[in-house]
Amino acid sequence: METNHRTRIAVIGAGAFGRNHLRVYRELEASTDVQLTAVVDASPEIRTAAAAQYSIPAFATVEELLAARLDLDAASVCVPTIHHAAVAQQLLAAGLDVLIEKPFAATLEEAEQTLAIARAHDRIVQIGHLERFNPAVTATLENLTQPMFFEAHRLSLFTPRSLDVDVVLDLMIHDLDIVLALARSEVASVHATGIPILSRKTDIANVRVEFHSGAVANFTASRVSTEQVRKLRLFQPHQYLSLDFARQELLTISVDPALAEQISNGYRPPATVPANHPTTGFDLQKLDLPRAEPLRLELEDFLASIRTRQQPRVPGEAGLAALALALRINAEIAAHHQRAGL
Repeated sequence: METNHRTRIAVIGAGAFGRNHLRVYRELEASTDVQLTAVVDASPEIRTAAAAQYSIPAFATVEELLAARLDLDAASVCVPTIHHAAVAQQLLAAGLDVLIEKPFAATLEEAEQTLAIARAHDRIVQIGHLERFNPAVTATLENLTQPMFFEAHRLSLFTPRSLDVDVVLDLMIHDLDIVLALARSEVASVHATGIPILSRKTDIANVRVEFHSGAVANFTASRVSTEQVRKLRLFQPHQYLSLDFARQELLTISVDPALAEQISNGYRPPATVPANHPTTGFDLQKLDLPRAEPLRLELEDFLASIRTRQQPRVPGEAGLAALALALRINAEIAAHHQRAGL
């Protein structure tokens, strides 16, 4: 790509997710080489409103977009999950790089076909697991040693958004992707249960995943909760880390290995301790992290990949792995329903 060429982007789908992509791309025009070029949406009202707000042409279909010959470089795919693969494959075959909102696709076959087309056309596929760009996750990766236990909770109030998928593909998949990146091990076994509450699909689920490394992860996700919770805790030798995604905070509690050895041999620390430490020899830190909008960081990463032709932070293969685990969990939930006679 020529250095003076602006990266021309289209947003496919201008609903809840697409509106944010449109907004951030327009904001990034002031600091990067991106140019928000077009929008596609099947709804006449939605695409007309987006076209007026951003002064860009709007189209009803991807076919119309491609026929307009706008010299596009890439696109964000923000349509419902069932359309992810069809839309992305059209764009890839036309020579565009794509960022596909999570989950990657409705089936593994669709995701694998999409990756095959991307490889055939030497195109970039990035999956929109934007929690990977949360400053708390970035800080956790910097402090990672040998995580052995994870506890993830993602609870949300009920909304009619994303009812085309269940809670595993809607909410839990964020934490599945993050834990897969942190555990760095293949999944050995999955145990899961979940039930529908207000929709026809699973609205609350609890999952236990065991990895070949010996690590274990528990996941709870609900979209029928009375509170909003987005937290992940993990334990590794001599350290506990607690992430709050909403607050973009990371709390760490570390213990001196020498003290751990002494305690295992019967030593008990004194009762009087500094106010900010749980006990002598324990180091509690709340990291001072710069706040940032994960979507902005995600789109900046996508644009950098387009320019450099390097893999993005969340390539298609990572999205495929998260999707595979999510679908495996759903199969376990279905099997549990059958055993329980639900």
